[in-house]
Amino acid sequence: MPIEAIEPQRLYRQISDQLRKLIVDGEFQVGSRLPSERDLAVQLGVSRPSLREALIALEVEGYIEVHMGSGIYVRRPSTLVEGEIDLSTEEGPLELIRAREMIEGEVAHAAAQHASDAQITAIDDAFQAMIADTAAGINPLQADRLFHIRVAEATGNSVLVGLVTQLFDARLGPLFKRLHSHFDSKVVWLEAIDEHAQVMQALRARDPAAAREAMRRHMDISFKRYSANLTLRESVRESVREAEEPAPAGRARKAPRARKPSVASAKAGAAKLLAKNKATLAAKPAIKVGARKRSSGI
Repeated sequence: MPIEAIEPQRLYRQISDQLRKLIVDGEFQVGSRLPSERDLAVQLGVSRPSLREALIALEVEGYIEVHMGSGIYVRRPSTLVEGEIDLSTEEGPLELIRAREMIEGEVAHAAAQHASDAQITAIDDAFQAMIADTAAGINPLQADRLFHIRVAEATGNSVLVGLVTQLFDARLGPLFKRLHSHFDSKVVWLEAIDEHAQVMQALRARDPAAAREAMRRHMDISFKRYSANLTLRESVRESVREAEEPAPAGRARKAPRARKPSVASAKAGAAKLLAKNKATLAAKPAIKVGARKRSSGI
């Protein structure tokens, strides 16, 4: 028998395997609430992004369920789908975003250098489709995908086109889709449009450094967006606890983290972002969006 290379297991899978065993062995009773993400990360000695990927994997597999504003709970055995979902080949969603940040930043840099006028127009058309879809209450994922692919096409390198396409399509897997479902909203897409607008502005100006920075900023914000606590109330409770904890000797206490914006402030911010792009949208021919499928996330 030939010797086969041993592939190291992804960190989030190691974490989810350990938590799954604790659930199966009854350490976490059915219906019980798991410790906070903060406490679990400390106990396991891992980063919170890696822990979050593990929790999403367990949610997809049916071992836990997230109650927004309450916590994460162990599901009843009758609802488990063990063996029906294989996540062994799935990459961690947050690792994918970091990979895209590194690669697509350089892709945007090259696109700003080499894109033809026609390619800049094609990228802008995809950007306008994102605006139109969001304004119509339609999930602009396909227009978003087209935007990133067209930026890659503007480099003139077919390998980069294939790589950017592959990385983007990885977000259509079960882990990323479930993670995205916890944060998807029209406000989020409006924020993403503003981030894409910065990339578009740099490309139009043929400024490679600004294009790289804008694309990396977009990916970094995405990472932070998906790294937010899965349950709002838990996040607020942790902020209060951190503010009340005594500071270690010789160190000043950290200022409490800002709370998430209220619904009213989020709506106000969304209105500003949409108004910011209305002038650009009005300057373009109308885009037919009625045929696109509506998403329940917006």
